[in-house]
Amino acid sequence: MKLDSIDLRIIEAMKRNGRMTKQALAEAVGLSATPAWARLKRLEANGVITGYHARVVQPKRAAGVRVLMEVTLASHRHADFKRFEAAVEAVPEVVSCWAVGGGVDYFLTVEVETIDSYQRLVDRLLAMEVGIQRYFTYIVTRAVKDRLD
Repeated sequence: MKLDSIDLRIIEAMKRNGRMTKQALAEAVGLSATPAWARLKRLEANGVITGYHARVVQPKRAAGVRVLMEVTLASHRHADFKRFEAAVEAVPEVVSCWAVGGGVDYFLTVEVETIDSYQRLVDRLLAMEVGIQRYFTYIVTRAVKDRLD
């Protein structure tokens, strides 16, 4: 799908405020309400905009500890990646998982109540035998910038 300058303005406007009204979107991108909304719906239908999310301040989250985790798998066959990804997809404490290149296979964000509950989660993942060769843990002390878009 080719994006023009209006599409890009719609995307930027929705990144700033995904709950804006049709009229507010139209004013933000310089169109009338109906064409602006039609373009937004086209961007959604084509998978350019895939959802809308609330940003929640870290101390107000239910989870008390946010942990970043690096994971390297023991084997790198397609089936190994699929097995690991299916496992983390089923673990609600894993709130994000990125496959990456460059010496590490995955970066995960984990939200748990305590450090002890994080360690129990890791023990559970290791017991599931999903191919983890090694992992590194980084405890988040504060968010400097927490915005993915």
